[in-house]
Amino acid sequence: MRKPSFRADHVGSLLRPARIAAARQAGASPAELRAIEDEEIPALIKMQEDIGLKVVTDGEVRRAFWHFDFMGMLDGMEMQRGKDGVQFHGTRIPAVRPVITGELGFPGNHPMLEHFTFVKKHAAVCPKISIPGPSCVHFRTDPSDVFPEIYRDPEILFAHIAAAYKNAVQAYYEAGCRYLQLDDIFFAYLGDPVQREKRNAMGQNPDWLIDRYAWMLNEAIKDRPSDMLIGMHMCRGNFRSTFAASGGYDAAADAIFNQTDVDIYFMEYDTDRAGGLEPLKLLPKGHKRVLAGFITTKSPMLETADDLARQFEAASAYVDMDQLGIAPQCGFASTEHGNALSEDDQRRKLELVFKTAQRLWGEI
Repeated sequence: MRKPSFRADHVGSLLRPARIAAARQAGASPAELRAIEDEEIPALIKMQEDIGLKVVTDGEVRRAFWHFDFMGMLDGMEMQRGKDGVQFHGTRIPAVRPVITGELGFPGNHPMLEHFTFVKKHAAVCPKISIPGPSCVHFRTDPSDVFPEIYRDPEILFAHIAAAYKNAVQAYYEAGCRYLQLDDIFFAYLGDPVQREKRNAMGQNPDWLIDRYAWMLNEAIKDRPSDMLIGMHMCRGNFRSTFAASGGYDAAADAIFNQTDVDIYFMEYDTDRAGGLEPLKLLPKGHKRVLAGFITTKSPMLETADDLARQFEAASAYVDMDQLGIAPQCGFASTEHGNALSEDDQRRKLELVFKTAQRLWGEI
């Protein structure tokens, strides 16, 4: 049986190093940008290793968005310029319009396979890559932008999304990935009354969506080899330190914990917008682990070790401490724009993750 090996981790994205940000701003060619990224990513990996983390990523610095880049590289899907970006609290993200133009599939030459192998080549510890979960393809695509007639039947659409992701999981395994994270944040969105009403207005029952999203996720991962860990991240939006949704995990907890074969859950818990800890009681006893996101990436304010210890004590009323670990609530830069904190702030937060794991579990 798979057993998570890590108490200390992070969701994946990191603030873009200054050279990468400047090159993007200056409109560097793909080749020029790739050369700079290839120089900067090993330093990011070393930063994580120097802190003491046993899992490292490339910070997603080759991406503009945590999800759109990956989705636009799938067969049958394009990212087009939209009229309005997705609404966040007080702002909107840049206007991107996902469009399903043909039969969905995961291509064998998907560029993010190379993103992973680059990390693997330069890492002395476990390399991880985070990709958007299957729900993103459905949730972020307006029904009017789904053009293949066959996908007018949502069950066929869900089946094809799941099949594409099953192929992605296998491809990453063959590339040497033993720890793959799926960012399936829309389970958390569907706990927000406003988001639920929007889905109802579209003729999509939010509880039915939660069930179907869980089915897609499980179909994608259920046949993976026994030595491959699957993580799952949930949050309520992360763009320039803002958010898009509020609401607890109550509506989705049973589906995510008991209807999916996920090993590690990254759960946002840095504000009251995430609801209470009670849904954790639905985590089945055994090998599954929740990495509780009590540390925020949305501000430079540094949490204290004592406050974190108290929060984990509260969580242990619902789930055994052995099935808990720690990670920040989200990435530091879900888009190339980054959150409102510095690289020094980011490092201090990652150091706090490491020190908290050592203090509470004696391991990382």
